Amino acid sequence: MSSSSSGAGPAPLPPAILGQRYRLERRLAQGGMAEVWLATDLSLTRQVAVKLLKPSLAADPVLAERFRREAIAVAQLSHPNIVAVYDAIEEKIGGETRQAVVMQLVNGKSLRQLLDEQKRLSPDLTMHIGACVAAALDSAHRSGLVHRDVKPGNILVTPDGRVLLTDFGIAKGLDSDGDDLTSPNVMMGTAKYLSPEQVRGRRLDGRADLYSLGLETE
Repeated sequence: MSSSSSGAGPAPLPPAILGQRYRLERRLAQGGMAEVWLATDLSLTRQVAVKLLKPSLAADPVLAERFRREAIAVAQLSHPNIVAVYDAIEEKIGGETRQAVVMQLVNGKSLRQLLDEQKRLSPDLTMHIGACVAAALDSAHRSGLVHRDVKPGNILVTPDGRVLLTDFGIAKGLDSDGDDLTSPNVMMGTAKYLSPEQVRGRRLDGRADLYSLGLETE
């Protein structure tokens, strides 16, 4: 997870240590479902990113289970272009039960931020990003996962040119018979980057992710 994500602001929680190991330092970003914090791994003396499910959502068993499944799904993947998951924690913070996923800290910016700053990327950089994300998706697909939300905000780029795919929060197993905790009439993903089969609510495979990637690199 990027250490340069947008949405950073005053910490809404007092300093806390999760799992007797991860000390929350400051909030880096927040989205609709979760907050991302910079944290220190006290056991290995390194910085990590901690994704905390928002307290207003943690009480929802469906969302909490989807959050837990993201950690399990990504922990099975090992690829240089996928943000690594190190740990998953559930405990009380300030009297509230919070769920957290501990991830690799990526010092860089999202592709969304780069596009906002530069408007248009060079052909070489565009091809490099596309190739790296395609490699990450190939690894996920070979492991039986469809990402379902490939978009600029979920692609991180470091100053030295490394590209990493993140946020498998709505990923679905290729061999799933529909048990993805999604309501039948709800489309998962970001509308601008949905494949036609996602819009129609049809069964998905890796081609849906490649369609979304193509929209970003056209």
